[in-house]
Amino acid sequence: MADEVSLTGQLAPGPGHRSRSRADTPESGGSAARLSHALAQINDIVLGKERQVKLCLACILAGGHLLIEDVPGVGKTTLAQALARSLGLSFQRIQFTSDLLPADVVGVSIFDQLSGGFRFRPGPVFAQILLADEINRATPKAQSALLEAMEERQVTVDGETRALPEPFFVIATQNPATQAGTFALPESQLDRFLMRIQLGYPDARAERALLRGEDRRDAMRRLHGRLSAADILALQRQVREIHASEALLDYVQALVARTRRPGRFVAGLSPRSTVNLLQAARAWAHLDGRGFVLPEDIQNVLPGVAGHRLQPIDATGERAQEESISALIAEVPLP
Repeated sequence: MADEVSLTGQLAPGPGHRSRSRADTPESGGSAARLSHALAQINDIVLGKERQVKLCLACILAGGHLLIEDVPGVGKTTLAQALARSLGLSFQRIQFTSDLLPADVVGVSIFDQLSGGFRFRPGPVFAQILLADEINRATPKAQSALLEAMEERQVTVDGETRALPEPFFVIATQNPATQAGTFALPESQLDRFLMRIQLGYPDARAERALLRGEDRRDAMRRLHGRLSAADILALQRQVREIHASEALLDYVQALVARTRRPGRFVAGLSPRSTVNLLQAARAWAHLDGRGFVLPEDIQNVLPGVAGHRLQPIDATGERAQEESISALIAEVPLP
């Protein structure tokens, strides 16, 4: 932006404010460096998708869940596995199919003949990163098994509630709804995902590197966990403390209010979406090494946060959504 210097001066915290950035705590320097190493490590596996990888990490640091939608074969599962390995978190994968049952996700109580009672056998949802692969190939009943887990970080089986590990993060992949054998995710479940991203086809340079390089599965085996669960939880706490000025909050509210005007979208952004947008922008600012949020951070994460929540009234498809969000950004004046 042309007026970035003056804009930064307006929105940065004043001299009387001290925001705790990642440089302000003695333990954060090490975790910030390890986060940078993890980012570089993932980019060595998923080539030419630096922006999408950064969005994924922002989503994790914001404490949300991620939906990756694209055609088969562009690296959705590879990205999810690389994230789990690089962040040092426990990982489980569920291949969603039309015959998947809720018990296959959350677990089931089985009768133990030795004890004469029932014993709970945890399902794959009891992991720090859960990959729900091709989630829209399962029936709505199986999809809904994730709703409580994603929102409450717990599951209830046979009347007993069990907490999930911390941190808990769902990465779901889905194929375009136009492909055969898919069941569209309901709006209530789409709203559980803080972000949705598309990877797209690699550019010519990245694809040539894939052709010349080693198999991605072999490269994946050499990934090392650069962080730990404690590191991720500490980074999430730091993100929540990133400063957002009153002028920045005015800008967020102006964007959201514009989505709620009649005539453009089927429904505007909800209050939960508004909170998600600000939290994702805080995470993006943190990844850039800043202790305060700029309008550019909001604009960078807005397509990922709003794309799966906003449906234009007079058009359909990804291009229509992208154009509507770009127009939204252009229409709302900067603070």
